[in-house]
Amino acid sequence: MRLIFRLAIAFSLAWTAAAFAQEKPNHLPAESSAYLERAIFQPVDWYPWGAAAFRRAKELNRPILLDVGAVWCPWCNLMDRDTYTNAATADYINQHFVAVKVDFDASPNLVAQLQRAQAILNLPAGLPLTSFITPDGKLFFGAGYLPSEHKGDRSFFREVAEEALARYAEKSRIEDKSFQLEVEK
Repeated sequence: MRLIFRLAIAFSLAWTAAAFAQEKPNHLPAESSAYLERAIFQPVDWYPWGAAAFRRAKELNRPILLDVGAVWCPWCNLMDRDTYTNAATADYINQHFVAVKVDFDASPNLVAQLQRAQAILNLPAGLPLTSFITPDGKLFFGAGYLPSEHKGDRSFFREVAEEALARYAEKSRIEDKSFQLEVEK
């Protein structure tokens, strides 16, 4: 059983890297989780959770787009394939956000904090978990699965991202309705 799981992960990693290979990797190559390893060559300039991402967000005065997912989550895999490998969506993310990716299984304490914050703010708190956070660690907006393009009555990524940017521009709105996260300095 363990061999089958490892073969499935290896196949998934090879398929993802081959299908979406970019010339240079993002900031995830040193990460050891299977979920983050699959995203190394996505066109989104992903950072792992940590001080470097928050410093970069402060330098650029941009909100953080946080994606939490897991290798075993079909909606997470679909969002990775459909949204984060879409060139136009990736360019938009790279221009307007500092993108951070977190493995649900590798960071249970962080994920519990994020899910609690989104629930308190009456936002979706399942997987995938899409959060928007200020450079000083205030979670102010979020969603779940977001396709790259409009599909039926479901919100799509660009629509939700534009709403997050509008809220980020209104600092008073963030002060009124946000959740301060514990962020590494």
